Amino acid sequence: MSIINGTQFIERIQFFNGERLFASDLQDLEAFNREMRWLHNQSLHQPGVGSGFAVSGNRGDRQVTITPGYAIDSCGREIILTETDVEAIPPVADNGAGASAFYDLTVSYPADTDLKPSETRDGICLPQGVVRLREAPVFCWVRLGDDGLQPVDANLKARIQQGLMIVLARIEVFNCQLKQPVSATQRRNAKPAKLPHIASDVRATGVWNVRHVLAERAANNLPGLTILPIQFTTTVDTTSGNFSATPNYMARLVHDRVLQSKPGSETAPSFYYFADAILAILPDPKPTPTQFALEAIPVIGYFDHAQNAPVDDHFFDDWQVEWIGIED
Repeated sequence: MSIINGTQFIERIQFFNGERLFASDLQDLEAFNREMRWLHNQSLHQPGVGSGFAVSGNRGDRQVTITPGYAIDSCGREIILTETDVEAIPPVADNGAGASAFYDLTVSYPADTDLKPSETRDGICLPQGVVRLREAPVFCWVRLGDDGLQPVDANLKARIQQGLMIVLARIEVFNCQLKQPVSATQRRNAKPAKLPHIASDVRATGVWNVRHVLAERAANNLPGLTILPIQFTTTVDTTSGNFSATPNYMARLVHDRVLQSKPGSETAPSFYYFADAILAILPDPKPTPTQFALEAIPVIGYFDHAQNAPVDDHFFDDWQVEWIGIED
């Protein structure tokens, strides 16, 4: 069964002392290593740009500049540019109807016949032959339809869809020059986008710091709810998330929400009340991959319109923090 590029079987080439070698033996050895590398690329990567191949050009320019880069096509073949290249844009005035013409700049793997010899040697009693070819990719401007989305040429469109031609950039041409700066949003990366790293945990809150400086919040009370003028802050440890960068944190408190107060006297029996908190991830100190600061402001709701809020500086001591972090 063919695995890649028509390979029907794999042979490990071996040599022995005194063996007479032919050019085909060494070429077969090179082909074996090359096809194994291509198989690796094809299996673990998608067609696209691995690094470099940045394309630049500003409004009014008649050429674009391409930086050295590395890309892979759908066959796993490496497309390599080692030196900065300059490509002239297509010399068209418009699309034939007075509007701009759109093109995609693509790059593809070169066949041996596309490459220039960089070294030749004389054979022993045989004609001269090429021993080295200078590696250089093939750039192609692909004309798009008037909508600026799909290639006009069906064959080129198929080669792009099959991953044999890699799109690097898109240009808009009018009067033989760029009407807009080069767009690189159409390019595709050989490395698939990483999925976000998500982790969560439930932690004991530890030590709460208390500040009684929020009396102005009482003015925001709602019917049946009291926002207490007490600010609780704590530091939440997130080392269990194994984050490499600071994630986006979310948090909530874990505890029974319906509580019962302690009786004050025979004339002041216990009563049930609802407890929650307004939470905020504090920006100072800034969250890090291993911790964040959490602010909690108690909110009390009464079932029997009791007047005294059963809240002290240790109100949240036995509450837990459930957090989730999303690292892009």
